[in-house]
Amino acid sequence: MRNHLKKAICFGEILWDNLPSGRLAGGAPMNVAYHLRKLGVDASLISRVGNDEAGRELIDFISSIEIPAENIQVDAEQRTSEVIAELKENNEMAYTITYPTAWDYIAWQSDFKTKIADADTFIFGSLSARNEVSRATLLQLLEHAKFKVFDVNLRAPYYDMDTIAAFLSKADLVKLNENEIVTLGNWFTEQHDEQNVVAALMEKFELSEILITKGADGGTYYNTNQSINYQAEKVTVVDTVGSGDSFLAAFLSKKLAGEEIADCLNFAAKLAGFITSQKGACPSYNAADLKL
Repeated sequence: MRNHLKKAICFGEILWDNLPSGRLAGGAPMNVAYHLRKLGVDASLISRVGNDEAGRELIDFISSIEIPAENIQVDAEQRTSEVIAELKENNEMAYTITYPTAWDYIAWQSDFKTKIADADTFIFGSLSARNEVSRATLLQLLEHAKFKVFDVNLRAPYYDMDTIAAFLSKADLVKLNENEIVTLGNWFTEQHDEQNVVAALMEKFELSEILITKGADGGTYYNTNQSINYQAEKVTVVDTVGSGDSFLAAFLSKKLAGEEIADCLNFAAKLAGFITSQKGACPSYNAADLKL
């Protein structure tokens, strides 16, 4: 039975990833919402698609994975977002994120205020703020959110120090990867050691929690009183697309249920490990079957 007492809203980009192997629906907010719902949280998504075939197909896909499409706006002028992925030397993928697209123009709706205020958590990233229209809507939403989770998700060239600082000052929990914590440390602190960087960021921006993921090396959770390391699961990697999104969703699902942080981290590592052993960011699964 889905736990209707816990609600989450994710904000930002939804798109088609055009990969050498084919086209897949993507976008971190959609991935997080998908996994939250799989794990018993009533998660929804605020985004925007174009009035085109790609947009209709994206809404159909979102509905097929049981994410409510009621807050997916349709733009009469801007096209649905597409990402072009090219395989480069050494099997490295290079991504071209088109601009502008429909999700750059997510408009404020009068019913958003109540929806955000009713949610237990609100999850957002920096990429969704690359255009002033969506950025203004996001800043307005943050004024009404209870617990704000900033999944930093830096994507060059669509970020700058001032925008990141503005969102850090609004956030309660910040999720970063091992490269992003270095970038933020260089921008906002005079520290270099991870623990000192984290302490300086928490003080400067009045953050209560920071979660750093480090791929196969696991990661570390920090709050104002403690730090906890976790180990990554040892799996045969199929692809790493969306593994960080699944980690965040799993962590939040347990945190919202009042679990101990160490248990939240272990659960999140298990789900992220499973996702990296599957193709794509949103494979079909049942949490009970995975013995998570």
